[in-house]
Amino acid sequence: MTKAMDLGGSFTFPGTSITLNRMGYGAMQLAGPQVWGPPHDVDAGIAVLREAVSVGVNHIDTSDYYGPHVTNQIIKQALHPYPDGLVIVTKVGARRGEDKSWPHALSRQELIDAAHDNLRNLGLDRLDVVNLRVGGFMEPSEGSIEEPVTVLAELKRQGLIRHLGVSNVTPAQLAEAQRITEIVCVQNAYNLAHRNDDGIIDDLARQGIAYVPFFPLGGFTPLQSSALDAVATSLNATPMQVALAWLLHRSPNILLIPGTSSVGHLRENVKAATLTLPSELIADLDAIGGGSVRSSRAS
Repeated sequence: MTKAMDLGGSFTFPGTSITLNRMGYGAMQLAGPQVWGPPHDVDAGIAVLREAVSVGVNHIDTSDYYGPHVTNQIIKQALHPYPDGLVIVTKVGARRGEDKSWPHALSRQELIDAAHDNLRNLGLDRLDVVNLRVGGFMEPSEGSIEEPVTVLAELKRQGLIRHLGVSNVTPAQLAEAQRITEIVCVQNAYNLAHRNDDGIIDDLARQGIAYVPFFPLGGFTPLQSSALDAVATSLNATPMQVALAWLLHRSPNILLIPGTSSVGHLRENVKAATLTLPSELIADLDAIGGGSVRSSRAS
């Protein structure tokens, strides 16, 4: 077994006993191309999951609409019965069309069905954390989310869900959700070059709520920057390791979920948590997004 690593420190969800190492793992890439159907090599996905847990990852992000069903079934095959302390965070609010589209699935029955699909395919009696996914594919869109949040709050009261989060939301939608139920995490698009959520991150940090950036490495179009390349070269690291390290330095409430289907790439990602960024290099990285970051950073 690989020796457990320092994964960027830890974060405890407010008012809970859930403490997560800040470097987690996003399972979307365990499915086949376009997040559809099974992967070419299921055994490779199983190996990645087991390696992640062996190095200390205790936060896996998934959804039953990845595949659909495929990713959760691979997680169950690889890790069930789950080790103590492992937290599986899933998402509801979308489904996969036969044309591989990602339509919303926000009706009461769709949300109930999605919760039960996740429970069944993960082999769980209760889901640790469920994020309600709304908005567009990459960006939030305005509109009330009261009805779907209320449905999930009911499932929480029934004991099927322990904690709730929201994903791809605006500040107004987050506030609306918080008026209905406790929100322990927000998952939005954010990275070195995509910084629309700077204000949200700082506000959540003051509340002690986790912020989980999806597409932390740029998503389907990986981050490209000569400044990023220069910093990586100076640190004898990869650009992607530097991009992840910058996020960990950005704020102590940021939790990372980089995804991969390769054990080697997984090891590269987790090593980013041990990377030290000198203040002058942080300033160079801050400039990639068009200016300095004004918040208090993680120590």
